[in-house]
Amino acid sequence: MKYEPQLHVVLHQPEIPYNTGSVGRTCVATGAKLWLVRPLGFRIDDYYLRRAGLDYWEHLEWEVVDDWQALTARLAGRTMHYFSKAGLRLYTEIHYQPGDVLVFGCESRGLPPEMLAAHADQTVRIPIRPQVRSLNLSNAVAVALYEAWRQWSASGPGV
Repeated sequence: MKYEPQLHVVLHQPEIPYNTGSVGRTCVATGAKLWLVRPLGFRIDDYYLRRAGLDYWEHLEWEVVDDWQALTARLAGRTMHYFSKAGLRLYTEIHYQPGDVLVFGCESRGLPPEMLAAHADQTVRIPIRPQVRSLNLSNAVAVALYEAWRQWSASGPGV
């Protein structure tokens, strides 16, 4: 089913198929499009990717791009929010708009430091206690997507 996604979720070089499958399932639940930027740490036909997405994968609007430049060309003109534990703004301080792009890094390294430096004013963080290195990727995506929905249900385009 083709539709105009309200949000775009980008996984930059994801490594773990379970996480990507779970993110895909959350994207179906929220009407977001999932973008995967190569290289990937798994094959697209990976059993575990599909298993984590359960039977929802067929309903997912998704696309794989070869590199960051290909992605930015496809999503040119859209507002991008770069999620990092070192982000400057809290995820609740962002005013999400339809068409926004939520960018997440790979599980072991996050987003590349040069990407974060180039877009420092667009970096976003989800607060965590110092005892935890980072949130699970699929949990972080869910937190961000549902914050956008929360904002919209109170004041925006509706869900």
